Amino acid sequence: MWDDAFPSFLIGLREGLEGGLIVSILVRAGAKSRLPQVWTGVLAAIALAMSFGAVLTFTAASLSATAQEAFGGSLSVVAVAFVTAMVFWMRRSARSLSGEIRDKVTDALTMGAGMLIVTSFLAVGREGLETALFLWTTARTADESTGPLIGAGIGLVLAAGLCWGLYRRVLKINLTKFFTATGAVLIVIAAGVLGYGLRDLQEGGVLPGKTSYALDLSGSVDAGSWYSTLVQGVFNLTPTMTWLQVLTYAGYLAVVMSLFVQGVRAPVARPAAPEPRQPAQAGASPRHRPAWVVPVAVVAVPAVLAGLVVTFGDSKPAAAQTVAVSETQCGKGFTAPRAGRQTFQMRNTGDKTSEVYLVDPATNAVYGEIEGLAPGTTRDLVATVAGGSYAWRCVPTGGKAVTSQAVRVTGGAGGTRAVVPVSKKDLAAPLTSYKTYVDQGLAALVGQTRRLSDDIDAGHLDEARTDWLAAHRTYASLGAAYGTFEDFDQKINGRPDGLPGGVHDKNFTGFHRIEYGLWNGQHASELKAPAKQLAADAAGLRNAFPAQDFDPGDLPLRAHEILENTLQFELTGYADQGSGTELATTDANLTGTRELLTVLRPLLTTRATHLLTTVDADIARLQKLLDSAHHGGSWPPVERLDRVTRARLNGVVGQLLEDLAPVPDLLEIRKSA
Repeated sequence: MWDDAFPSFLIGLREGLEGGLIVSILVRAGAKSRLPQVWTGVLAAIALAMSFGAVLTFTAASLSATAQEAFGGSLSVVAVAFVTAMVFWMRRSARSLSGEIRDKVTDALTMGAGMLIVTSFLAVGREGLETALFLWTTARTADESTGPLIGAGIGLVLAAGLCWGLYRRVLKINLTKFFTATGAVLIVIAAGVLGYGLRDLQEGGVLPGKTSYALDLSGSVDAGSWYSTLVQGVFNLTPTMTWLQVLTYAGYLAVVMSLFVQGVRAPVARPAAPEPRQPAQAGASPRHRPAWVVPVAVVAVPAVLAGLVVTFGDSKPAAAQTVAVSETQCGKGFTAPRAGRQTFQMRNTGDKTSEVYLVDPATNAVYGEIEGLAPGTTRDLVATVAGGSYAWRCVPTGGKAVTSQAVRVTGGAGGTRAVVPVSKKDLAAPLTSYKTYVDQGLAALVGQTRRLSDDIDAGHLDEARTDWLAAHRTYASLGAAYGTFEDFDQKINGRPDGLPGGVHDKNFTGFHRIEYGLWNGQHASELKAPAKQLAADAAGLRNAFPAQDFDPGDLPLRAHEILENTLQFELTGYADQGSGTELATTDANLTGTRELLTVLRPLLTTRATHLLTTVDADIARLQKLLDSAHHGGSWPPVERLDRVTRARLNGVVGQLLEDLAPVPDLLEIRKSA
């Protein structure tokens, strides 16, 4: 929380001090007799800033996810522009601020009390709007509001204390140095906000290049560590950044910081002292009205206008409906909502935990879901609805699915694309294709393990090492079927983890047992029995596989699980027993993942076209990295890769895993009525 609070603390302290200095100068210049007018303008500026923040918050909340990204990104860019201008303005004006404000107050007093209200409103209002926009932006980049709001509150309170001390002349601060130091820090923070905003614009489809990564350290940097959280919270630097983010971040810092430093070093010309001017006497006596009317009006008007925008804005979401769920009745209280983004409060009034789906009753397409809604609990389900029919489907644990009466929504084209559920029948063809691929791989494996056994039996250990790698790559490419291999997988590809004797345990068999012997100086006589056993197990697996139960629902789950194991065991070197061929195994795992996505592609194309485009780009990046490491038939051990290459490899695999994560949900076999 505190890492997210620092940028807001700094902006609260700096903007609060600027606003406080302006108020104190206005009070001194305007004389105590004009205090009501000064404070009226100040309160109006504060009300405008708070109303502006409310409009931003509620406007963003009522947009679709993509529109929120574009809206937030655009305002981030605007906020950076405002902050940059503010930093340069205060650096230039810190020494002459008091004189400028006194001149404006003198002019305002000449024209009457109303102009003094306007002057104080404009002087403080600019600071307030900048603060509201930047705080809203930093809260959004932090994905939470508590930290930024606490930081801003502390900064504003501290600024108020400093201003009081300066006003009472019990405290002295070199304001030029203060605004120079905080300005430099704010420029660095603004660079991060700019990069984050551009990423939002890429996610929102406004700017291209959202998959063109210049920096990808997600696999090697712990995003949850204190140092990573600190850097992300304060500077908005993330482990994964696109080329546009990196180039803009570096360009902004290089240009803006250079200009700022040059301006600090340049001598500041002291303005000539202006001739004192006396305010003109008001000619006509003002019309009397209650003293509270103007202050109340200028404070209430911005709040009322903000309320009208929030209440009657075109994109305002409808009020949340409370919909009852039980094992006997589903959808009680459900009425036809307005088209647009909706929040439904789903309350389980029954005695069993239920899964709840918002569906199209004609096609069973799913628009939203809640899993594990416990009895007596209420959870929000957010969905965007357009013209069409909608109903609730409730599936209690151990019970029969219940579907509500359908309602019809009119208008509102362009709702959220529904996920059409799959059935076992839909996955039958992909399963058949993949089983054919596995069967062909097992046939090749049987021949390769026999050749490996023959090499060892003849004492040809160099040939055995080559044939071992070929056979192990074949087995590694069948990753999506591991769950159906039963105990054959442990026999063929088991590691010594947990065995009492470790690598010398009699139950340590298969590829890794032979790997240990071939690359750790064991004699061929010590490897003959393990090699023959491996060949026998491979043949036994091929014979058993056609009769093994391969659940079609497992196919989508394996889409990311293959590479999860790669990241956990291969790219850490944990599974290596001396061969240093982890990258070759990673390449084989990628082949298996690619084959699995090939058979699932027809189903995914109709549900997530953009996901496939992103995943294909990720796979191409990973393949390119692996190919660049493969030289003359040899693969370097992971531990010998340079730090940059290893970090990039981990990052690409991590990004691919993240992009593959939605596949199981998209192709889940859902329960139906």
